[in-house]
Amino acid sequence: MGEVILDVNELTTKYVTRFGDNIYAVDHVSLQVEEGKSLGIAGESGCGKSTLALSLMGYYFPPLHYTSGDIIINGRTITGMAPDDVRRTVLGNDIAYIPQAAMNALNPTQKVIRFIEDVFDAHKMHMSKKEVRETAEGFFQAVGLPEEVLNKYPVELSGGMKQRTVIAISVILSPQVLIADEPSSALDVTSQKMVIKMLRRLMDGGYIKSMIFITHELPLLYNVTDDIMVMYAGQIVEKGSSKEVVLTPLHPYSQGLMGSIMVPEAGLRDVKLLAIPGVPPNLKNPPSGCRFADRCKYVMPICRAQTIPLREVAGGRAYRCVLSPEELSEAHAREVYASHAK
Repeated sequence: MGEVILDVNELTTKYVTRFGDNIYAVDHVSLQVEEGKSLGIAGESGCGKSTLALSLMGYYFPPLHYTSGDIIINGRTITGMAPDDVRRTVLGNDIAYIPQAAMNALNPTQKVIRFIEDVFDAHKMHMSKKEVRETAEGFFQAVGLPEEVLNKYPVELSGGMKQRTVIAISVILSPQVLIADEPSSALDVTSQKMVIKMLRRLMDGGYIKSMIFITHELPLLYNVTDDIMVMYAGQIVEKGSSKEVVLTPLHPYSQGLMGSIMVPEAGLRDVKLLAIPGVPPNLKNPPSGCRFADRCKYVMPICRAQTIPLREVAGGRAYRCVLSPEELSEAHAREVYASHAK
C-alpha cells in the first residue's frame, strides 16, 4: 500500500431545511485515498455523491452542516477548523474541487488570468504578475491550452476550453487530492475522452497526487479510476477495485447500475436492460433496515428488520447486504442469463 493522503472516518453531514428537518445526505461514510491512486464514486442523482464531495473539503455553508466523523489530509484533521483557515490553508493546497457544470463557474466579466491572480492572492502567495503568468502558462500547457487563453474572457472560449480552464485553475496550487464532480457530463463524447485523458496526465505528471472522480456512469470509472465506491441513499453499499465492481458487482444496486446500461456490442443489442424499479427513498424519513429493500429483487424480511453493516471480503472489498457473495453472484447470473434468453 502507498501512503494514505486522505483518510475519512465515519463522516456524517446533513442538510437542515427551513422547517428544521434533518436530511442526512452523507451517513457514516469512511474511505481512504492513497498517493498516486484514484477513487471513483458512483450512484444515481440524489444518492449523496456531490454532498460527499463538498463535505470532504471541510468547508460548510448552510443548509449543509457537519455532524460527526473525521477528515484527515496528510495527517492533519481538518474537521473543526475555522472556515477562514480551511479556505486559506486547505482548499487549493490540500484538496481542490472541480464542480458540476464547471463551464458555468467562470465570471464572464473577468479575463482568465484574473481568476488565477485571485487564487494566489487568496492563499497569501506573494508573487509578481509575471511570476503568476509564468506559472499559469505551465499549467495551461499541461491541459492542452495555448497561453493566449489567459487573456480571453470566458465567453470567447468553447465549452471544452472552459472545462479545461476550470481544471487548470483548480490544480494550479498542485493539490494533494483533486475532486472531480462529474467533469465530463456536459461534454460531447470527444471532449469527455479528452478531459479524462487530461486528468490522468495531471496525475502522471505530478500536478496532483490523487483524485476522486464522481459520476453516475459506473462503467466510465473502469478506465479512469483504480477503485470504486458505490453510494445509495447517503451510504456506501459497495467498494472494491474498479475491475471487481464493474465486472462482478456484488450489491444488488451495483448490479442494477450495470444492468441498466445499453451494451453496444454485436449480439447483445437486443438484450433486455435490467432496469432498477422504483425511486430512491426520501432521506427525510429513510426506511429502517436496508435502504435499497423497496427496490431490491432479492429482498427478504430480515432486510427490513435490522441495520445492514458493510461486510468485508477478501482483498479489501466490501458490500452492504445480508446475502453472501456467492448467493449474490449466482442470483445475478441467473437474471442475466434470463435476459439473454429473451
